Amino acid sequence: MSMSTNTSRAVQFVDSFGGPEALDLREVPVPDVGPGQIRVRVIAAGLNPMDWFMTSDADTAARFGLSLPCGFGNDYAGVVDEVGDGVGEFNVGDRVFGGAFSRSVADYVVVDAPGHIGKGGDAHHTPDGLDDRIAGALAIAGCTAAAALAIVNPGPSDTLLIGGAGGGVGVFAVQLARLAGARVIGTGSAASADALRALGAEPVTYGESLADRLRELAPDGITAAMDLHGTDTIAVARELGVPDARMATIAAAVDGVTPANGANAAPGAIEKIARLAAEGRLRVPIAATFPVNEVRAAVELQAGRHVHGKVVIDLA
Repeated sequence: MSMSTNTSRAVQFVDSFGGPEALDLREVPVPDVGPGQIRVRVIAAGLNPMDWFMTSDADTAARFGLSLPCGFGNDYAGVVDEVGDGVGEFNVGDRVFGGAFSRSVADYVVVDAPGHIGKGGDAHHTPDGLDDRIAGALAIAGCTAAAALAIVNPGPSDTLLIGGAGGGVGVFAVQLARLAGARVIGTGSAASADALRALGAEPVTYGESLADRLRELAPDGITAAMDLHGTDTIAVARELGVPDARMATIAAAVDGVTPANGANAAPGAIEKIARLAAEGRLRVPIAATFPVNEVRAAVELQAGRHVHGKVVIDLA
C-alpha cells in the first residue's frame, strides 16, 4: 500500500461488524494529538479473544460502545511519535506499551497519558530489554490475570486450580501464582500438557471426572480456583469444597464468585509484569506473528482457541 506522509494503515471494520472476513486494511489520515495525549507509532499489536468477541456482530459492538467504521485490537507496543500539551512523563522517542480500545492494529494510536485501560487508552514505559512483540502482548491478558490473582490471593500454603490455564490469560496467571509460592494445577487438553508444565503448572485434562482426577493429584485438597474459560472449573472447585471467596472468573458470571476485570487491576500491576518479563522471570510465549496485511489469518488462528501463547501483528 503506497502512502503519503499524511496517511497511515489501520485495520478496520468498515461496512459491517463480523468475523475475520469483515476486517480490512485501510489507508487513513494520521491521527492528531490533543492536550494530555501522546501519539504512538505502533510496532507490534497482540491479539486477544476480547478483540474479536466484542466486534463479532452489531449488537455486541453496540454494548461496548463501538460503531462503524471501527478499528480493531487492544494491545500495542511502539515508540512515542508526538506529545500533546500538558504531558510531562513521556517524550518523543520513548518506548511504550499499553492498551488502545479497539484500535491498536494500526500504524498509529493516540492514547491518554497518564491513562488507564478504558476508552482513552493507556501507556507505560517499556522496560529496557523487553522486546516490542512481548510488550505488545501484555496489557489485556496481564491486567486480567493480575486482577484475578488479587481476588484469589494465592500464597505458599495454596493449591490453586486454574481452568483454561493454557490460554492467553492463563500463561500469566500460572506464572504469577507460582511466583507467589502457590502450587498450581492447570486444566487443558491432553495436547497442552507440555506447554502447561513449561509454565510451572501441573497439567490435568478437563472434562468428565475432573473432580476425581483432582482428588488423586491433590489429596490434601484444592484451596483456591480461577476459571479462565467458562464456569465448569468453578462447579468442580465447589464440589471439592473451595469457598466462593477464594475463586474468580473472567469469562462468565457465577453468583457468589467475584468476576475479574483487567480495568480493575491494581495500579502498577502491569508495570510489575513488564519488569518480570524483562528480567526473564516471566515467560510470554509468542505462538505466531503475522504482518498486518495478513490480519485475517492471524484472527482465524487465534479464534480457533488451540494456540498456545500469544498471536502478534507486526506493524514496523
